[in-house]
Amino acid sequence: MKMVKLSQIKGEKFPAGRWTRVITGKGKIEPERFMMGYVVIYPGGKVPMHEHENEEVYTVLKGKGEMHIGDEVQEMEAISSVYIPPNQPHSLVNTGDEDLEMMFVYAPATVVDHWAQEREGELK
Repeated sequence: MKMVKLSQIKGEKFPAGRWTRVITGKGKIEPERFMMGYVVIYPGGKVPMHEHENEEVYTVLKGKGEMHIGDEVQEMEAISSVYIPPNQPHSLVNTGDEDLEMMFVYAPATVVDHWAQEREGELK
């Protein structure tokens, strides 16, 4: 059995105001077909608008935020999930005064481009 604790995953802070820990991948749980992670979005922070070929699900565990998918906007709160179809622009903004905690799962298991784009200042 392969198990990992979030406390053992260093994670990365992103410029748009979030901390992401990828649960799957090298040296951790290694599924072949999907990627999974845990994200803390700080008050006023976000996952910037982006799109990718992967289909994805966000699940908000704590806090509240505004989910944008294409032209649609909806409030999300704990415990709610949303499906994001492939190639749909999407973002999640923390609209509360506490951390928004969420999980993401997407397939196939690749590192999506928007992480590098945000690091380089292309996404805000």
